[in-house]
Amino acid sequence: MKILGLDSSGLVASVAVVEEGNLLAEYTVNYKKTHSQTLLPMLDAIVKMIDLDLDAIDAIAVAGGPGSFTGLRIGSATAKGLGLALKKPLIQIPTVDGLAYNLWGSRDMVCPLMDARRNQTYTGLYEFTADGMETLKSQCAVGIDEIVEEINNRNRPVVFLGDGVPVFRLYLEENCRGPYSFAPAHLNKQRAASVAALACSYYREGNTQPAAEHSPDYLRLSQAERERQAKERQEKQRT
Repeated sequence: MKILGLDSSGLVASVAVVEEGNLLAEYTVNYKKTHSQTLLPMLDAIVKMIDLDLDAIDAIAVAGGPGSFTGLRIGSATAKGLGLALKKPLIQIPTVDGLAYNLWGSRDMVCPLMDARRNQTYTGLYEFTADGMETLKSQCAVGIDEIVEEINNRNRPVVFLGDGVPVFRLYLEENCRGPYSFAPAHLNKQRAASVAALACSYYREGNTQPAAEHSPDYLRLSQAERERQAKERQEKQRT
């Protein structure tokens, strides 16, 4: 089983190839370029570096949301285009699940935090057991106060990761009542290797989709859509 993984859901652009329990290649960049400039060149570099025949992959895994609206669209369009061209199925990995998978084997609860702006975060809660990664709270868009309250109520050590950590770090330090820690630099952002590795179990279970049916899961409306709806409500109130 050979899986191509893509993740452009956040600040990081990442491409990886996983074959069973072996990571063949990973190219991850966290820099100021847009994902539309980086994702395909990164894939091309990996193809050349490991002499990858794209026809030989079994599926294409993509971080399917939530995350940056633009980043998700770029990642989904790339995965969809490749899937249609290569006639390969897609595996849609929830972004927060893929991020949590970075910390496989953690003894503490794992809490990914993605900055969703307006003091909101895309988050969830996970733990690792002998059966693998277990979801304690499915990915969601909530206020940082809400997820911290739930962590405090569980009264268990927790490790945080994601681009939301620097945004919310002061709040976490002031409001977390139990033991907590932060993931180190090599594990604290999205990685396509984690997306591809998690997708292997999805593939074994037959949890794939035709490329034509794929669409990202934004979890909430874009800012432009929210502003449009607010404007429409105001206009209705005037009439």
